[in-house]
Formats: sequence, C-alpha cells, structure tokens
Amino acid sequence: MAKLNVGFIGCGGIAGAHMDALSRIPSAKVVAFCDVDLERAQKRADQFGGGKVFQTPSEMLEAVKLDAVWICLPPFAHGAAEMACVEAGVPFMVEKPINRSLQQARRIADAIAQKGLLTAAAYMNRYRKGVNHAKALFEEDPPVLAMGGWIGGTPRPDPAHPITLWWIQKDKSGGQFIEQVTHTADLLRYLCGEAMQVSAFAATGFNKDIPGYNIEDAVAATVKMSNGGVALLYSCCASNARGGVALSVYGVRHAAEFTGWGHDATIYAVGTKAPKQYPGENNIFEIEDRAFLAAVQKQDPALIKSDYFDALKTLQLTLAVDRAISTARMVKIGM
Repeated sequence: MAKLNVGFIGCGGIAGAHMDALSRIPSAKVVAFCDVDLERAQKRADQFGGGKVFQTPSEMLEAVKLDAVWICLPPFAHGAAEMACVEAGVPFMVEKPINRSLQQARRIADAIAQKGLLTAAAYMNRYRKGVNHAKALFEEDPPVLAMGGWIGGTPRPDPAHPITLWWIQKDKSGGQFIEQVTHTADLLRYLCGEAMQVSAFAATGFNKDIPGYNIEDAVAATVKMSNGGVALLYSCCASNARGGVALSVYGVRHAAEFTGWGHDATIYAVGTKAPKQYPGENNIFEIEDRAFLAAVQKQDPALIKSDYFDALKTLQLTLAVDRAISTARMVKIGM
C-alpha cells in the first residue's frame, strides 16, 4: 500500500508526540511542517527525516500534495487551519479542545459537512481497551453516577515553554477545565451518553503572584445526563501536595475506575470475585493515529471514534460549564 503524505499545522509538544507515533507507522510519511515559528518547524523537520517548512496553512496546502493533516494548535489559534484543510479537501485530525469559540467551531463543522470531509478529533482515550470494555457494559447497564477530573499544581510561566504562557490566560486556553478536563468530559459522553444541563462554581484567588495568570484555580460542575444519571466533574491547578487524573463510573451492576494519564482501568461486576484490570496503553497516540490513517486509506469514517462533529459536542459541554460559572445559573445544553 502506498504511503500517505502527512503534514502538520503546529509543531509544538503535542505535535511531537504524534510525529513520533507516525515515525513508527510504515504507511505514513511526514513531509510538511507548518508553524508560526519557522525555526520550530525546521527543528521538527530535521528531527523527523526532513520535509518542507511553512509559516501558514494555506502556503503548505498549496505547495505540497497531502493525504492528511494533523492540526496541533492551542485553543485560541484554531480557525484558519481547519478552513484551509476544508478548502483543499484534505482530511485532518485536530487536537483537543477543537476551539476556544463555539460559534467558530460550528462554522467549521458546517463547512466540513458541506464538503463531506473526513475528520478526526484526538480524544485518544476513546481508543483504550479498558475504556471500550466499560462502554460495552454501560450500554446494557446505564450509569447512575460518574465523577472525575484533573488535579495538578500551581502553574509557573516559563518563556522556554510557550504552553506555560498561554495556558494560564483565560482568553487563550479557556482555563484548565476547557483545555485539560475536556478529556474527562469527552469520556463522560462516550461512556454515559449526552449531557443535558450543568451548574458550576469556581474557586479563584488561591494561586498568587503569577504574571499573566487569570484562569480559575479550581472548578466543580454538576451534570444531568440524558439517561437520568448525574455526574460531578472537577479541575484544580492549585494542589501542590497531591494531584492526579481520575474518572469513576457507577451503574447498578457494574463500576469502572480509571486512574492516571493512561487511564488504567479497574472494572467491577456484581457476582464476580475479582475486578478486571486493563493497564493503559503507552502507545495510545500511535493507536489513534493508525486508526485515522486507516480511515483515510479506506475512506471509512467508522474507524474513527471521535470526529469533528462529536468533538463539537464535548466543546459544547465544557463551554456550558464555563457559562454556568460566569452567570451563576444552570445552563441547558443544546446544539
């Protein structure tokens, strides 16, 4: 099978993780690198076997014939990259969260639909074996309660690492809940169904003397699910003694607990003596990237577990939490 020529828009840290994964997939070759920082793009090109470098998506897509593109941009930088791919008719995978603006994301989704373009969103935890085993169980045993989120320490701006500069700014990242807990919100939807309404509160003022910092220190959100169940989602970036990633889901007959970045799974069932253990896959980027490449090669969207339209619903949930905080009101969710 002929190799697929791949391009990258955004050449930062998460892009490097995908490039590394693609270097182990024989059916793909990264041939184009685009970044507002040309030096960063050139470094990635040198690191991964060479290729052409560009400063804008349109330049890259006009100059190089690509079979697929990875869009790895901060939340505030989305828009032009996706529209350039739509106009060129090139399938793309976009890193989470897919945007900072629901309105802009909807316009992109409309353009994708009109073009009939194949897309994927990089919610990699949907490809984990433990997650999918739990999903099958909860389809027969609807979840009653779910709770989870991300807890980390006080962020410290470092000019050597650009993410630490924009991540702490509300207008750029959206805050920890939108930028990071989006993974938990997406798994909530994947395992439990759609969210109908949310209420939320935020804590501020605990992290002090951080230049440029204006995001929430912590968020707690309650969610009413379409199946009648409820959920609690949380974020905290002010806990320096202890932190972690977790999600627990409880049905009447089954329970699933996911821990750590790898979402190691422990699944319990009524009538069994011991829970089943599913360690999180260390090569999860390779797994999701292989799925997207296979979908492109076969033109089969069924191989993708989250496309742009599905990711738009996750964005809608996290932005509804943001709106509930700012308005101090319950927010109903509807497309």
